[in-house]
Amino acid sequence: MEVKKQLLGLPSYKPGKPIDEVKKELGLTKVVKLASNENPFGASPKAAEAIRQMAAQTAVYPDGYAAELREKVANKIGVEPNQLVFGNGSDEVIQFLCRSLLSPGTNTVTADPSFSQYKLNATIEGAEVREVPCIDGVHDLDSMLKEIDANTKIVWVCNPNNPSGTYVNEQKFKQFLEQVPSNVLVVSDEAYYEYVTAEDYPETLPLLKEYDNLMVLRTFSKAYGLAALRVGYGVANSELISKIDPVRPPFNNNTFAHVAASAALDDDLFISECVSKNTDGLKQFEEFCDKHGLTYYPSQTNFILIDFKQSGDVVFDYLLRKGFIVRSGEALGYPTCIRITVGSQDENKELFEHLESMLQAAFQ
Repeated sequence: MEVKKQLLGLPSYKPGKPIDEVKKELGLTKVVKLASNENPFGASPKAAEAIRQMAAQTAVYPDGYAAELREKVANKIGVEPNQLVFGNGSDEVIQFLCRSLLSPGTNTVTADPSFSQYKLNATIEGAEVREVPCIDGVHDLDSMLKEIDANTKIVWVCNPNNPSGTYVNEQKFKQFLEQVPSNVLVVSDEAYYEYVTAEDYPETLPLLKEYDNLMVLRTFSKAYGLAALRVGYGVANSELISKIDPVRPPFNNNTFAHVAASAALDDDLFISECVSKNTDGLKQFEEFCDKHGLTYYPSQTNFILIDFKQSGDVVFDYLLRKGFIVRSGEALGYPTCIRITVGSQDENKELFEHLESMLQAAFQ
């Protein structure tokens, strides 16, 4: 059986190791996962209660239009309901865009390193992928502009960027938008939007009124703590949404995702508490790095990328055997780095103890 030639040799997405697998493999009783940028504080209790109330409704298909959630999100962020498209995670919306806009003979522009799903989905559609190296972990927007030509369909701006945690500020993003041709879609992927504390981070939703070629992506998988339910969304002008919606599977979000996300939107206090704890956690990491002379990328997310000046796989394996799952930078474009999700205060402290032991052993 033959498949598309562009699929041959294409790697599958490799998520962080699951906790149960690590326990079984290494004989550990306690494992802390700090690899996939999940919220260590879980989700709002309101989300769990909403799921419990719907637990007996499994025989009925979900609302394919996501009417209740659509209305909630629209009111929350100040857009019209027809400006939204919902995906099984925001990465499914990325798939929608690539399927709708890309084909052989077209190209897409992205930063490098950045979120892997831009390149993967573009490659599957047979499009050329033009990768522009980041500068100190930040998108080089000027160089990305130079890569745009008559065949360019999408430009991706992961903001804040994964895996570096860095961001493009408002001035640079607006200047970039002004220069991108109006027939090229600019996607601002804001999966970590809720965690951002930088005052000059761009507020992109108001820009949708000025730029028909802008789409904003957000998700409930990070700060809202609903990663297991897979629900994210794209926001753009209603005409673009109507054009890409036919590629969306009819029931791509389940009922539990709808009601949990809808309930989670009502709990602003939970989100603000999580953001505050995350900010404190990032300070813990920064202080640890400064104490030990480690270079790190300033983060506006719930993770931090740290350079240990040695193979990321080696550091990953060391921490794994201590019961901490992190992400090696070897597969992320930063071979001497480790990407670590900010955990609870106690989890961070315990992790630092193991890292200190590793660093001390390296200098003996």
